[in-house]
Amino acid sequence: MRVIFAGTPEFAAKALEALIQSEHEVVMVLSQPDRPAGRGRKLKESAVKALAKQHNIPVYTPLSLRVEKGGEETAEVLTKMQEAKADVLVVAAYGLIVPQFVLDIPSGVLPQKFPTLKAVNIHGSLLPEWRGAAPIARAIERGDKETGITLMQMDAGLDTGPMLMKRSVEITPEDTAGDLTETLSRLGAEMLIEYLRNPEAYPPISQPEGATYASKLSKAEGKIDWTASADKIADKVRAFNPVPGCFCACGDEVLKIWMAFAEPGKKTGETPGTVIESSAKGILVACGDSTVLRITRLQRPGGKQLDVRDFIAGHAFSKGEVLK
Repeated sequence: MRVIFAGTPEFAAKALEALIQSEHEVVMVLSQPDRPAGRGRKLKESAVKALAKQHNIPVYTPLSLRVEKGGEETAEVLTKMQEAKADVLVVAAYGLIVPQFVLDIPSGVLPQKFPTLKAVNIHGSLLPEWRGAAPIARAIERGDKETGITLMQMDAGLDTGPMLMKRSVEITPEDTAGDLTETLSRLGAEMLIEYLRNPEAYPPISQPEGATYASKLSKAEGKIDWTASADKIADKVRAFNPVPGCFCACGDEVLKIWMAFAEPGKKTGETPGTVIESSAKGILVACGDSTVLRITRLQRPGGKQLDVRDFIAGHAFSKGEVLK
């Protein structure tokens, strides 16, 4: 099939790589514009754009897919999409709204067999759970025990289209959002290729009721609330790793917390946020509901992420010290 691919982060790049290595032809790629990144805030191209350039695939980065917002650049991109005579549009974590008239552009093999099916989306949850921008992180944050990939037919709604394929994976107590994204990106790529080879085997199924929504993560949300239970805090730390990260105040410094675990069965009467113990095995901190959190990886301002053993070699915590 002739494929137009729209995606931005590494999660999407795995699917694009699978398409490139398959029997299908990727005729053009859409991705988000370059963004400032790193300490120097230099412009950085997306993982999808970099991969497309590596394979000499035409790649376009409009600010919007609506002409009234994106102007001449968007108009040119839409013309290129129509001229591509694609069989299907594949979308994975693109990050821009895809209007219905864009979804209707493909006119080749797949739409001829299935008139309503022109665009396919790889979504990182078991729909209708966690529609929206941050399904992987929100599943971890809530303490879900499993998540997965849903391959779905796109419509104009927010992840509301009929489902084509759905497969689940376990969320382990050690999984960060970064870990789970890697796992799901590989699964999504495999499912996409399997589907495109035999679409007749996967008829669209309407989503059931009971949708939940995964709003975009904000930096402010990363501030640790020590009055929450240790389980909740540990889940949030993993959900916000690698971005945007969880943090707390320690005196005049802001510390990033990258890995932490609830201490099962351990109780304390200390005020939430109080350091109970500091050793090479972890920093124990009192939390809400008399629970205890063990911090095992953290970072000082301007420093690197360190395991707790290396961290306390240069920054000791005192028993009774209060984190805020």
